[in-house]
Amino acid sequence: MDTVLAAPTPTPRPSGGLPSPTTTAGERAAALAAADAVARPTEKMSAHDLHAWFGKAEALKGITLPLLERRVTAIIGPSGCGKSTFVRCLNRMHEVVPGARVAGRVLLDGQDVYASQVNPVRVRRRVGMVFQKPNPFPTMSIRENTLAGLRLGGEKAPDPAGLAEKALRQAALWDEVKDILGRSGSGLSGGQQQRLCIARALALEPEVLLMDEPCSALDPIATARIEELIHGLRERYTIVIVTHNMQQAARVADYTAFFHLGELVEYDRTDVLFTRPSRQRTEDYITGRFG
Repeated sequence: MDTVLAAPTPTPRPSGGLPSPTTTAGERAAALAAADAVARPTEKMSAHDLHAWFGKAEALKGITLPLLERRVTAIIGPSGCGKSTFVRCLNRMHEVVPGARVAGRVLLDGQDVYASQVNPVRVRRRVGMVFQKPNPFPTMSIRENTLAGLRLGGEKAPDPAGLAEKALRQAALWDEVKDILGRSGSGLSGGQQQRLCIARALALEPEVLLMDEPCSALDPIATARIEELIHGLRERYTIVIVTHNMQQAARVADYTAFFHLGELVEYDRTDVLFTRPSRQRTEDYITGRFG
């Protein structure tokens, strides 16, 4: 029988919370340090000695990394270092690739998502994903795209119109599409399509949101909208974002992990990693000596 990974009762933030998106990076870092000093966030997910292969090629080499609840963690590193493979292992999407395999543990609220009795579909329901390229279903309307995850999972929402509106509002898209919900999602701009894909993920009401280079195909204005959205979503969700853009990591992430050649080189608060890295490889990468 498949095990249902039970969702825990949400933990309230420490008094004072985190700063708004309008604060500077320095102010945000100071507020984060103060908040986490009062009450260290719990680990929503964590990887332990995680290895991943494509055939005989080892893509991840023993990654151990915490992902803190309602914090944004950025995964940075040069191309081919295992960033995307890592996030795909978190919700068991890596294993659907022919010849791919995983070893090690990934915990979600203390439960191993790779345990033999755990249903991977249920894992992906709790750990949603947004991909690099916006991928709305071209034959579906904006409303249908928003609810597509439920339909593909064989579920029926008791109030589909209300759920679609809620998800589109969370994705900061409702005001732009509320009068054209019956139109094709593929008719939206690139940035709007990506926010539609975020709404589609949020409609499933996940607890963790994985974002694999969500802004790489977008222009600067659309990128800014996605980054602003991430700042708002961190109040409710644990977010992991893969990015090649170190400036983006500095703007949106509370914590950052630097990967190189399939290894975790360094993990720390974002302000610490970018200003006082403890490893030479990290300093060489963020100063442009390689990558």
